[in-house]
Amino acid sequence: MGHGARVLIERLRMRQDNIKSLGQHFLNNEEVLDETMNLSNVKPEDHVIEIGPGPGVLTERLLDTGCTLTAIELDSGACEFLRDNFPSLNLIEGDALQIKWPTANKVVANIPYQISSPLIDAITRTPSIEEVVILVQEEFAERLVVEWESDKGSLGMCTMMDWDCTFEMRVGPHCFTPSPQVHSRLVTMTRIESPENSKLAKLLIRQAFAQRRKKIRNTLSRAPKRIARVSGWHAKAYRDAMQSIDCDFFDERPEDLDLEDWLELARLLEDARAAMG
Repeated sequence: MGHGARVLIERLRMRQDNIKSLGQHFLNNEEVLDETMNLSNVKPEDHVIEIGPGPGVLTERLLDTGCTLTAIELDSGACEFLRDNFPSLNLIEGDALQIKWPTANKVVANIPYQISSPLIDAITRTPSIEEVVILVQEEFAERLVVEWESDKGSLGMCTMMDWDCTFEMRVGPHCFTPSPQVHSRLVTMTRIESPENSKLAKLLIRQAFAQRRKKIRNTLSRAPKRIARVSGWHAKAYRDAMQSIDCDFFDERPEDLDLEDWLELARLLEDARAAMG
C-alpha cells in the first residue's frame, strides 16, 4: 500500500521548505490523482516520462502500474527524497528543458507552471511521445486548447498542428500544498499527423502573433528568424516568395485567421518558391 499524497508532501517538507523560485505547489488531492491516472491509462508496456515529480505523489501511482518510469527533477533535495522513498525509480536530476530525454511514449506530469510553454515545445520535438496528460494553470490550458475565440494565439494554433488537445478536470487551489492563487486544469494531448507545410506555418504564426495588433501584410513582410531551419528556405527566398503572392487575408490580423488559413498561406509560399526554382 502506498504512502498517499499528503504523507509524501509532509515528509518532504520536514526536510525542506517549498522552493518558490521553482514554483513548487504540490498536489495533495487523491481524486485529482485518480483522474490523472484514469486519463493516462498507463499500462505495464508503456514508458512514461514524469517531469517535476517533487515529493512523488504521482510517481507512486505511476510505479504501481508496472510501467517503465523516468522522472526528471531539478530540485536536488527532492531528488534525494525520491531516491530514499522510491529506490527503484529511474530518476534524472536536471533541467527537463536542457537534458536529453529517453525514448518514451507518454508524458504524465504535474508540470512546473513557469516552464509550461517551452515544455510543450520539448514534448512536441520528441516524436516517440504519442500521449500526454498534464496538470497546468487554467489560463495556460485555455490558450493551449483554444477553449474560447479570445484564447486564439500562437501557442494553441501551433499546438493543434501536432496534437488533439482536450480540456479536462478543473482543479482548485485547495488541492495543492501550499495553495496557489490560480485554478488549474488537467489537459490531455494525443499526437496527430502533422499537416503538410506545418513547420513553415508555425513560423508564420509565431511571427504574426508577436505583433498581433498589426496586419499580416506588415508582420510577415520580413523573413522569420528561423526560416533557414525549414528545408529549402532562406531569407531571400522568403522575401521573393512573399512579394509574388497575394491573399485575401493579408489585410487581416492574426486572430482573424483559422488554422486552414495559415496552412494555405504556407502552401502558397511553397508553391511560389518552387516556381522560382
